[in-house]
Amino acid sequence: MERCLGEALSAGGDYADLYFEAVTSTSLGMDESLVKTASQGISVGCGIRVLSGERTGYAYTDDLSSERLLKAARTAALIASGPAKELMSGFRETTTPSLYPVAGADSNADIAAKLKLIERADKAARAFDPRITQVRAGINDELRRILVAASDGTFASDTQPLARFNVFVIAKDGTNTAKGTSGGGGRVGLDFFEDARGLGESDKSPEHFAREAARTAILQLGAVAAPAGEMEVVLGPGWPGVLLHEAVGHGLEADFNRKKTSAFAGMIGQQVASSKVTVVDNGLMPNRRGSINMDDEGNPTQETVLIENGILKGYLSDKLSSRLMGTPNTGSGRRESYHHIPMPRMTNTYMLNGDDMPEDIIKSVKRGLYAVNFGGGQVDITNGKFVFSASEAYLIEDGKVTRPVKGATLIGNGPEALKYVSMVGNDLALDEGIGTCGKAGQSVPVGVGMPTVKLDRMTVGGTGQ
Repeated sequence: MERCLGEALSAGGDYADLYFEAVTSTSLGMDESLVKTASQGISVGCGIRVLSGERTGYAYTDDLSSERLLKAARTAALIASGPAKELMSGFRETTTPSLYPVAGADSNADIAAKLKLIERADKAARAFDPRITQVRAGINDELRRILVAASDGTFASDTQPLARFNVFVIAKDGTNTAKGTSGGGGRVGLDFFEDARGLGESDKSPEHFAREAARTAILQLGAVAAPAGEMEVVLGPGWPGVLLHEAVGHGLEADFNRKKTSAFAGMIGQQVASSKVTVVDNGLMPNRRGSINMDDEGNPTQETVLIENGILKGYLSDKLSSRLMGTPNTGSGRRESYHHIPMPRMTNTYMLNGDDMPEDIIKSVKRGLYAVNFGGGQVDITNGKFVFSASEAYLIEDGKVTRPVKGATLIGNGPEALKYVSMVGNDLALDEGIGTCGKAGQSVPVGVGMPTVKLDRMTVGGTGQ
């Protein structure tokens, strides 16, 4: 490793690192009560990066022989030009927390056991209502082992389990068709899903996810068209935090702010949201999908306050942005695999609890929308504008949740929308463990969350009255 780092810096780069990765993964999928997909994979390789000013040289190889590693290091070194820099001798091993189980973790766990789980989901979804006509269920899990060695003395390793259960259903009633999805997981083992109690929100059994997917689909069959216009909007706890993730979180990643392409660039210390809003990014939550013992640059993860009482406090930073901006490194350098360079990314991003009772928030609305769950969305980080589709939403009329609606979209501007937050509930929840975040062609697992939140003004798109 010292030889490789020496070659990487032979043309005079400022910094170099090696990212070794080995991933084993399995995937099972059932459709029409038959196993339709089954796969296992192994991926092993090393990515070598050289930084020279704002420039990055990167090369990777799936051959870990000395010859190939040294060739990759020399390739990455081509980004730099100047006198060779002497490599420091020796590494300092990084101490990291232990946020998820690794003892006995194995993505090759009994295939038959995984099959039974998705069979249980298929059976439960079909039993929920005779109008459920199609069910797809699947489970994906992986075990990722990484090691980072860098020219600044960093030497750190981690073993990261990850599992996710998914259920998708279609319901039909005459010519009326609706779909529903549900799922969950985290940095957990197979036993996480094996609880069949069917009790409470702590239930993560296949039956729980199947019933949620089926319930959402059946609900949509009887939904009315969503109204359009500017109105009060209440966001439910948990997964609606994805709106926060997209509309605000990406804009607070340091690389966008270093390049001044974010709507939040240069705004640290300024009011960017209602005084009721505090947003954190926290990679230290045990077993959560977005949690990491260390980032993909070998830095311990941490909790970072992004917005406190409406004031912008800081950005999520990796080594490159931290060095160029002169800001703290928040341990947010993440990458999809050894094929990719790291960049500032979120972990578990959520809004903290407020003092309001959720039922009081609903009661305060004369006429508005209650958005409980979201499907897809789009955000332009340069101006903060977003569009989100609600997969489960209801009308609020005279302080009461009434009819379910379909086709509702939320349209707004992230920095602007947060200024209209007037009530924040005391019921903070995180998502079930399904979040995957895309950025610059890379996907990484993340978590989102929020308590019940009221926005006094937001534009709702729909075709109803």
